[in-house]
Amino acid sequence: MCGRYQFSQEQSKEILQIIQEVQDKFGTKAAHDVRRGEIVPGCKMPVLLGSDEGPTPELLVWGFRTSRSLIINARAETALEKPTFAESTRYQHCVIPSTGFFERDGDKRNYHFTMPSSTVLYMAGIHDVRGGIPCFCILTTAANDSMREVHDRMPLVLEPEQVEPWLYDMKATETFLKMTPPLLEKQLLDAQIGLW
Repeated sequence: MCGRYQFSQEQSKEILQIIQEVQDKFGTKAAHDVRRGEIVPGCKMPVLLGSDEGPTPELLVWGFRTSRSLIINARAETALEKPTFAESTRYQHCVIPSTGFFERDGDKRNYHFTMPSSTVLYMAGIHDVRGGIPCFCILTTAANDSMREVHDRMPLVLEPEQVEPWLYDMKATETFLKMTPPLLEKQLLDAQIGLW
């Protein structure tokens, strides 16, 4: 958890703007190659990093590669203590833009979670370079009331006004890692839609 998220420019002006910024920065082919729809680990995706010009999209691969596995999530509660994540959690923040994320409950029913009254859902993350590949992990935390019936973990979702503080204010890191994410909207997906 979180093992799948959605990235859809058709549903969000903010996502469309990020795709345009990727095109301006990296060229039409790079923007065209960005996966749309359901995003899976290992995809190279736009994430927001702090720069002098403000939050700026960079293309990073989802997951920290180790000799044994691909680590796609880091627990917010312990990320500062784990050697794999400590430095990135302290100094290398990123924000993963999405239009929602997917989760499956114990009965294998698939759900889609989105931000109420918004077309974009921002997730707090960390980034690094592993094996020469710039990559990111999504931070997760204990499920809030909107998520708990489906799963006991959820992404560390940020309100839009929290994006810049997460990217720039490293002194606030521990406060962010302890926060409860905002309540989300939950939709049970049609049983015929296969996510995994």
